Amino acid sequence: MDALNVTPISQANAKQRSGRAGRTGPGFCFRLYTERQFGDELMYSTVPEIQRTNLSNVVLLLKTLGVHNLMDFDFMDPPPEENIMTSLYQLWILGALDNHGNLTTMGRRMADFPLDPPLSKMLLFAHEYGKCSTEMLVIVSMLSVPSVFFRPKDREEESDAAREKFFVPESDHLTLLNVYLRAKQHKFDQRWCTQHFIHSKGIRKAREVHAQLVDLMKQQKLSPISCGGGWDIVRKSICSAYFYNSSKIKGIGEYINMLSGLSSALHPSSALFGLGYTPDYLCYHELISTSKEYMSCVTAVEGEWLAELGPMFFSVKESFETTLKKREKERLEARTQKAAVTKSRIENANTDANDRIPFSGTASQEMSSKIATPGRVLSERTPKFMPKKKGRLGL
Repeated sequence: MDALNVTPISQANAKQRSGRAGRTGPGFCFRLYTERQFGDELMYSTVPEIQRTNLSNVVLLLKTLGVHNLMDFDFMDPPPEENIMTSLYQLWILGALDNHGNLTTMGRRMADFPLDPPLSKMLLFAHEYGKCSTEMLVIVSMLSVPSVFFRPKDREEESDAAREKFFVPESDHLTLLNVYLRAKQHKFDQRWCTQHFIHSKGIRKAREVHAQLVDLMKQQKLSPISCGGGWDIVRKSICSAYFYNSSKIKGIGEYINMLSGLSSALHPSSALFGLGYTPDYLCYHELISTSKEYMSCVTAVEGEWLAELGPMFFSVKESFETTLKKREKERLEARTQKAAVTKSRIENANTDANDRIPFSGTASQEMSSKIATPGRVLSERTPKFMPKKKGRLGL
């Protein structure tokens, strides 16, 4: 789980801050720690970003540049090996790398988009299999910018009521799509955005990202395709990239991660929060850790989709009746196969026996037929008991 941890600043950060005071006139810099803490507890310099962030995009880019062994690559600030292995594992899950760690065709196409690998996979899957790349372009654009909703402290109820008008009960991703389409109908008007508690700058930024992604799609000779309002295929496309972030229902509003067993809850701002019906399976975009772990940007999915798109993790559990039928079918196939093998062995044995017996005309055939062989039925066989001769009685 990616988390933003609060850590003390470094000595280099502190010195840079002190340079801000007195730049244009006399000034003072006040410290909220002692001189001993500055010398003993603060790090000399800040930890480089490459050592504390997700490296999936960096690893994918290095793979496309021909760097095969990332462990021996001469980084300026080498990240922990665990981070590299986690990124390689995530790329393998998404199909960007094969079992030997080499780049696949899907991975090479994913690297052409300046997005996180799951978002690139989601976009390509939607175009090739879902035929809904037009809708997915909007969703990816909205996910690439901060949240477009704002909630003033003195108008919480009013803003929540305005946001509920855009809710799609099955998915927060589809809610973002609905917001963008409604804003597009009103030509991204600032007054309309303010009236509905939407950041006008955020929605315009999403519009710019959308235009750039459309240009990238056209450069790869991929024309956006619309599904015409079929939201199920859009949800399945989202599941294709985030099936490893799947959770199963545990209680009312409480879910448990299907891979790590981590307990998490629906975020109160989610479209699925507070519904009368809660889906059995969810895929979430990210986890937010505050007082507890909350799933952010959630979509309801079907269990069969998880088994189809993530076969390395999930499978469909069969009922007892189906298992019995499957076993009976396997037994019948085994018997049929065994009977066929036995029949072929008998035929081969008879063929070998005929090849060994000398056959020369009728005389040899008559002579061979008169030979008494145990277990062989002959027309002129030796009787078991000799009949008593009727003759003289007595001595």
